[in-house]
Amino acid sequence: MKLKLTIVSLFFCVTLFAQKWEPAGDKMKTQWAERVTPENVWQEYPRPQFERENWMNLNGLWEYAVIKKNQPQPKKFQGDILVPFCVESSLSGVMGEVKPDDRIWYKRQFKIPTDWNYKSVILNFEAVDYSTTIWVNGAVVGSHKGAYDRFSFDITEYLNEKETQELVVCVDDPSSSGVQPRGKQQLSQQGIWYTPVSGIWQTVWLEAVSSEAFLKEVKITPDIDAEIVSIIPMLSEPLKHEYKVKIAISSNGKQVATAEVLADKEVTIKIESPELWSPDNPNLYDLSCTLTNASSEVIDEVNSYFGMRKISLGDLNGNKYLFLNNEPLFHYGTLDQGWWPDGLHTPPSDEAMKYDIEMTKKMGFNMIRKHIKVEPDRWFYHCDKLGMLVWQDMPSGMVVLPAEENKRPDRVQHVSRTGIDLNHRSADAAQFEWELRRMIDIHYNSPCIVIWVPFNEGWGQYATCRIAKMIKDLDPTRLVNAVSGWALRPCGDIYDIHSYQTEVHIPATSLDRASVIGEYGGIGYPVKDHLWNPEMRNWGYQTYQSEKELLENYIYKFNQIVEMKKSKGLSAAVYTQTTDVEGEVNGLMTYDRKVIKMPVKKLKEIHSTLFKK
Repeated sequence: MKLKLTIVSLFFCVTLFAQKWEPAGDKMKTQWAERVTPENVWQEYPRPQFERENWMNLNGLWEYAVIKKNQPQPKKFQGDILVPFCVESSLSGVMGEVKPDDRIWYKRQFKIPTDWNYKSVILNFEAVDYSTTIWVNGAVVGSHKGAYDRFSFDITEYLNEKETQELVVCVDDPSSSGVQPRGKQQLSQQGIWYTPVSGIWQTVWLEAVSSEAFLKEVKITPDIDAEIVSIIPMLSEPLKHEYKVKIAISSNGKQVATAEVLADKEVTIKIESPELWSPDNPNLYDLSCTLTNASSEVIDEVNSYFGMRKISLGDLNGNKYLFLNNEPLFHYGTLDQGWWPDGLHTPPSDEAMKYDIEMTKKMGFNMIRKHIKVEPDRWFYHCDKLGMLVWQDMPSGMVVLPAEENKRPDRVQHVSRTGIDLNHRSADAAQFEWELRRMIDIHYNSPCIVIWVPFNEGWGQYATCRIAKMIKDLDPTRLVNAVSGWALRPCGDIYDIHSYQTEVHIPATSLDRASVIGEYGGIGYPVKDHLWNPEMRNWGYQTYQSEKELLENYIYKFNQIVEMKKSKGLSAAVYTQTTDVEGEVNGLMTYDRKVIKMPVKKLKEIHSTLFKK
């Protein structure tokens, strides 16, 4: 009876606790925000390309406090925050400000499932902005620097024999006062600079693995010309004993290949007459990896997937051109910044995140340039499933933003446009390159990613050709766009200009690189009742006041792209942008995703001419 009362009391407390949460502030919301609760927030498995059965989600209400860095860990917290939304967002329930001399503290309790006894427990953070330290039951577990990459700790030895465990996290975020990779975050928002994102902003979760050994990662490299796939399953740490991994590959539920290999070794598997991945046919192969020990006991199982596809440069009509699966394919996409009015960097839900990709596809685009942000793994999963090519930017770092009195929206100091590359402190450059490498390694297996973009418009740009070569050495299976716009250098696979004029500029024809327009358009159309700041200037590079004017001017610019493809060897173009973002009203959709500014069927119809052979 006492146990029953405890369960009922606990249910009552959880219900009462949940009722305290509500979105903060009166800023616009998306339709998905209305369905977010502490019980249903981001419950999907966070890593679809490395999936295990035994896991536990830690998203939901945590205690939080924002205090000065020179103060000790708080004994009393300030309230509740909904994880994984950042402190500055409405959906966090806080919508507060984090200054460079502040520190964010989080705390929550959790219980280990009884069937996890005798297993190792891994604590996973998908992304925290920026510098993180973790305690479990009062002991420091570890720390991490980086806003866009996942990190994990084995917390088994820190767990106690009590029923309830305590997790404490503290986060420092210098935001725009620092030189860390941060994309478009700025403490004082204006023009193209947006609200900062501080603290936990992706899923936090636990998983149970064998205490003997488990798989840490798997590297998958397809080769369509040889009709093979290379697979390297890697253990949690180098071990003296030999462990074997059984690999099974299937397509549409039918097994097509099997193999066995020692852990940490490479195996090459033949894929007979492979069905290739493309935007028109995003076929994926399912992959299972089963780890066994010397006694042939199964000690770990991981499910993954991959696509058989190839991105390369080829010759077309005397020009270098983008090829997919050995065929020329024009890349036409949107500049997608991945910002949300209610969650900022964090979409309100997986459904919402998928919606943006689906709408981009329905409009007739076959590519997204993910602009100076790295999305959760599930975003890439949806691109893989839906057949969306991705140009992935590295978030800009080592950028000094203008003084408060300088209000030009596109103004950035500490850039290199056509002059020499900038010089940076070695520690700052090392951190940037570490985070760049993490981005490439973590998302290496996603077939949707076809181009890496380390620098944008000279922002913090340094050692351009060395960085481009480093990326190519890390990942020779993809193309490298060394710098998108302005500060071009004679390296990489892409010659990329930006053109926001009414008359779209033509990029030079390059004999050794594909010529592309990495950004163009940016046509503004402010839609009444769907503006982030109705009383402030809402801007586009050219701004019109009706859907009719918008569509006419869009078609005028688009026709120039079509002509450049025909006569100038243009390989790709990126339209700015998927949605409005804060003060920018140049999106194909409003910031709240409630208004699509041009007819979807019409866009798909006119875009189709780019893909005719």
